[in-house]
Amino acid sequence: MGIVQSQSIKNTIITFFGFGIGAINALFLYTNFLGKMHYGIVAYVLSAANILMPLMAFGVHNTLIRFYAHCKSEKEREEFLTFMLFMPLVLILPLLALIFIFEYPISEFLAKENPAIKPFLWLIPVVGFCMGYFEIFYAWVKVHMQSVFGNFISEVVVRVTIMMLLFAVYFGWISKTDFVYAVAVAYLFQLVAMKIYAFYVKMPVFRFVLPHNVKSIFGYSAFIILSGSVAVMLLDFDKVMIPAYRNISDNALYSVAIFIATVIAVPSRAMTQIIYPITARLMADNKHEELDDLYKKSAINLQVIGGLVMLYIFLNIKEMYLLIPKDYSGGILVVFMIGLSKFYDVILGNNNAIIFNSKYYRSVLLFGLLLVFLMVVLNMIFIPLYGIEGAALATLLSVAVYNTIKLLFVVKNMDLYPFTNKTLQSFGIITACFLLFYFWDFPFHPILNIALKSVLISGFYVVANYKLAISEELNGIVKSLLKRIGF
Repeated sequence: MGIVQSQSIKNTIITFFGFGIGAINALFLYTNFLGKMHYGIVAYVLSAANILMPLMAFGVHNTLIRFYAHCKSEKEREEFLTFMLFMPLVLILPLLALIFIFEYPISEFLAKENPAIKPFLWLIPVVGFCMGYFEIFYAWVKVHMQSVFGNFISEVVVRVTIMMLLFAVYFGWISKTDFVYAVAVAYLFQLVAMKIYAFYVKMPVFRFVLPHNVKSIFGYSAFIILSGSVAVMLLDFDKVMIPAYRNISDNALYSVAIFIATVIAVPSRAMTQIIYPITARLMADNKHEELDDLYKKSAINLQVIGGLVMLYIFLNIKEMYLLIPKDYSGGILVVFMIGLSKFYDVILGNNNAIIFNSKYYRSVLLFGLLLVFLMVVLNMIFIPLYGIEGAALATLLSVAVYNTIKLLFVVKNMDLYPFTNKTLQSFGIITACFLLFYFWDFPFHPILNIALKSVLISGFYVVANYKLAISEELNGIVKSLLKRIGF
């Protein structure tokens, strides 16, 4: 796992740094500089754009990675990359035309409960387009095993830009309304930066030729649009549905809790950037044993790292909420439910990459469509009853059902299994650590409490995992660090 370990470590550092900036934005700057209504509007626009993104990308960000490994010559690769750049326009142009034609009834429907969002609805397809083509250019560099800089653009550059915009609001240089539009410009900047880097890594040689397997490419892309929409809806659909039943300001409260919980998925996001193309290559070469080994290693490594992050959050959540304005409180239960759903995603390792690159990828489409139906129904039931806690419960139940189906599908059809006896030992360590530290609070300032408890959690957790040798790769990293400091 040399290249995986190297780029995963870099991506993890970058992603955590980006999330650190995002934490400052989400927990302090948004809450103090922007206010709940405009914060809720930004969350709504970005979530809706993210749901639209798979359509705008036409599934190319996954299709490119899957089929690039099958190209045998440089000429074939150039033809394929050219086709990938222009294929999304087949769907984007008609989609934008429909949005333009039916703009009025769409905006009236979406803004029915919250008229304040109406002036910003046109930003949704614009930001969705930027997100979609960003992912395409990111996939462009991933197939050349260059994932780090794209991760930096995605995780750090956009958040730094938004931070500067929030300070511009604070100093009165731009209005809160201007800020919402400026966020869309930040995503356009992200797209342009990614395009420049992608062409630096591999300058396109335009060859306008239909690939010989164009039917398979379109079929796979259509699947990715649907399955990708399912995955995105699991992340953002609740933030789009909340304004249909509650005030747009509730989206701000929900977004704070969601951001805190999403940190658990950071290691998975970082490792997946490089594992996905490697998985595609192993499957294209029919290397089953190596794939099974990668599956198990990715699962246990992410479980150990993700488990530690989850403990940091769950065991410090009360102190975290003492640091933000009181009118944003009330989301602790949301953090726990969304956090558990994220952890379930993490412990499955490269499960999604295996499914999307297998001959069975169409089979899971039905499961995804059933999940969308389940998710919509659960949100319609629970949001009116329990508000943002209801949205979180709907997400947790939906993720639990969907991930269990995907896990069983891979086990049964591909004879691949991510768990070992180390998985149970890791769960034991996480449980013991939670029970030991959850009720242990210091009578100090919240920041000092968080720091002290985190040091104690880290010591117990790292030593327990090291002594039980839960992960060979992580133990190797610990040993290397101990040698550097003279132990």
